[in-house]
Amino acid sequence: MCTVIVHVPSEPGAPIRLFAVRDEDPARAWDPLGPWWPEVPSVSGVRDRRAGGAWLAADADAGRVAVILNRADVATDEAEPLLSRGRIVLDAVAGTPLADPPGTHGFNLVEVTPGEASVTMWDGRSLRRVVLAPGTHMIAHDDVDDAATARIAAWRDDFAAPLVPDDPDAATDDGWREQWLDTLERTSAVGATDDRAIVRDNRPFGYPTLSLLVCTASVAPGAVDVRYGEFDEPGAWNRPVLR
Repeated sequence: MCTVIVHVPSEPGAPIRLFAVRDEDPARAWDPLGPWWPEVPSVSGVRDRRAGGAWLAADADAGRVAVILNRADVATDEAEPLLSRGRIVLDAVAGTPLADPPGTHGFNLVEVTPGEASVTMWDGRSLRRVVLAPGTHMIAHDDVDDAATARIAAWRDDFAAPLVPDDPDAATDDGWREQWLDTLERTSAVGATDDRAIVRDNRPFGYPTLSLLVCTASVAPGAVDVRYGEFDEPGAWNRPVLR
């Protein structure tokens, strides 16, 4: 299951920062960060080749970034065919409201615009949205900052350690990326199959997914900076180069 960290500054106009680790079946083909959707040329994202949607996408012109994480269903109507979750991300960066119900398996949708970050949670039964308060937050397969999620309980405080100042002029500063990569490296010491792991091998838990890549985003008024880097080996730490 994927992991996302979001830092919401207390200073108006300062950049919101996002750090996302993607878990997926390595056999499911994807395309790296790029402009894969001709119908929306201002959108770049990580594309799922099978369904054509996005795991993470950004529209620099609109100042929007969105990323989706899988979430377990509480209940589903198996009589109804379920839609792909990947289109939800593309709709989000286009500003298209979610359908209620979405008609998909469960998800946590993280959306960032200048000045606001939110998480919309769908568990197959109810749709909830929370706006994130200033501070550092973690999202995985349950609720925001859920202390019952082992990796959040273990590492949220580490990611919440002081970043570069919440300065409106710091939108292009790279120090926060390197600091969070340093923290991610420390988390990998527990091993990829530990409940606390962020760089994960989920196969022992019955899922064919491993951590594949990292994306970061900085979103401020007039400035959206998204970067991408893959792990050399799925589910194993090496420091990805973010470009």
